[in-house]
Amino acid sequence: MIKIEIDNKSGFCFGVVNAIQKAEEELEKSGILYCLGDIVHNNNEVERLRSKGLITINHEDLKRLKNVKVLLRAHGEPPETYRIAKENNIEIIDATCPVVLQLQQKIKRSYEETDPDTGQIVIYGKRGHAEVNGLVGQTHGEAVVIESLDDFSRIDFNKQISLYSQTTKSVDGFKKIVEEITLRQSSGQKLLYYDTICRQVANRIPNIREFARQHDLILFVCGKKSSNGKVLFEECCKVNPESKLVSDISEINIGWFKEKSSIGICGATSTPKWLMEEVQDFIQKNI
Repeated sequence: MIKIEIDNKSGFCFGVVNAIQKAEEELEKSGILYCLGDIVHNNNEVERLRSKGLITINHEDLKRLKNVKVLLRAHGEPPETYRIAKENNIEIIDATCPVVLQLQQKIKRSYEETDPDTGQIVIYGKRGHAEVNGLVGQTHGEAVVIESLDDFSRIDFNKQISLYSQTTKSVDGFKKIVEEITLRQSSGQKLLYYDTICRQVANRIPNIREFARQHDLILFVCGKKSSNGKVLFEECCKVNPESKLVSDISEINIGWFKEKSSIGICGATSTPKWLMEEVQDFIQKNI
C-alpha cells in the first residue's frame, strides 16, 4: 500500500488567503470584480475565481476603465496605480499583503531621506516581478534592482547603500548579497541593510526540506509563474532527486509511482489546498 501525504504546511500564505477572501466577498455581493494582474500565480485558482466573475486586467486596461471596482492583489502596487484609479473614479479594494505594505513604506521613507548624490537604494529581487515593481515605484523608479552577483555593475559602491529585499527571496541569498557588497564597498561608505524577507515564506524552506526527505517521491504542485514555487521546488530537489513539478493532474505520469512506497505532495504559497487534494485523489484512483 502506497502512503500518500499532503504537506500540511504548504498552501496559501496569509497575503494570498486575504486577497482571495476579499475577492470572494465582493463577488458574492456584486457578481463582478476586476483584479489588476493574476490574483495568485496559479492558473487553476485564477480560473476558479474567473468562473465566479473575477476579471483579470493589466495596467493598460486600468487606464481605460472608469467607475468600477478593482482589487489590488497581495503583491502591492506603485503610487502611480492609485493615482490612475483616483482619476478614473475606480474604487480600490486593497489586498496588499501587510508585510509588503510595511516594506513599501520603509523604502518610501528611505528614498525621501536619501541624497541621490551620496546614497543609493538597492533592492534584492526579481526585475519585473509585481512586488518589485511596487517597491521601485516608491522611489520614482530610481532604486536599483539586483537578482544576483551578476548585477553588481548596477551598484555604485562609492555611495552609501540602503539594501532591501523582496519579501519572498531566500534568506541565504540575501546574506550572500550583504557579504559581497560589504567586500566591494569603498572605504568609509556605509551599508545599511534590512532583512525584509517574510518569515512565513522563508520558514517553509526548512520544513519542505524535511518533508521531501521523508518520501520516495515528491510531487510539487504549483503554477509556472510562481517565483516562490521555483525556490521551494529547488529545495525539494536538493534533498530528494525524485521530485517532480506539476501544475495539475494533467501533468502527472503514473509511471513515476512504480516501486515507490511513499509519495509526498506539497506546493508553493500560491498553491491552493484543493489542488493538492485533487492530486492526491488522482493518485489514489490510478495506482
